[in-house]
Amino acid sequence: MSAFPRLQWQGDSALLVTLGDCIDEALNQQVYLLASRLNSSGLPGLGECVPGYATLLVHFDPLAGDVERLREVVLHALDTDRSGSEVFQPRRIEVPVWYGGAFGPDLEDVARHTGLHPDEVIRLHCSRDYPVYMMGFTPGFPYLGGMDVRLATPRLATPRTRIPAGSVGIAGEQTGIYPQESPGGWRIIGRTPLRLFDLDREIPCLLAPGDRVRFVPLPADVGGAHV
Repeated sequence: MSAFPRLQWQGDSALLVTLGDCIDEALNQQVYLLASRLNSSGLPGLGECVPGYATLLVHFDPLAGDVERLREVVLHALDTDRSGSEVFQPRRIEVPVWYGGAFGPDLEDVARHTGLHPDEVIRLHCSRDYPVYMMGFTPGFPYLGGMDVRLATPRLATPRTRIPAGSVGIAGEQTGIYPQESPGGWRIIGRTPLRLFDLDREIPCLLAPGDRVRFVPLPADVGGAHV
């Protein structure tokens, strides 16, 4: 018998729904579908649904609704046909990037580790759409999946204390973007001029779980070291 899905209360105001134990795009999309079904349920007391790789944290106000009813609604949503007839429609967002040089101090290290030319690292990094699996670490930080495995490179042995906002990095088989200046151990290969997190915007985060990101290289004469 499968151990999933698994429902676990997190205190008295949140329910953690676990659909699996791996990083998988199809599984991740089931998380978004479940969130969509719950958000459209009209259930009293339902709060924010926060997606993870294979989990959904469902916030709930027990003073405004029935916790047992929440469990019933979640189980019903999970029992609904998941054969693919209901399709999640993501947004597609292009992210321009200056690669290498001062903007990508680890591009050469990634190239050496992978045995690729720096230009090939850039080409592969820009060759596909990346699903935003989840947000975390700092506000607006997107964990992106689907990177070409040929680009996989370990994190830095010693994290940097300051990484500029907009920095694009690689850690293992994932890539991501630092939305604001912070410490971090990802290998930085470029930087985007886009502001991923801005409190002056109505929706501060530029990206959201379920979006698909496409990196587009900016020419060297606009500020980067590689075309």
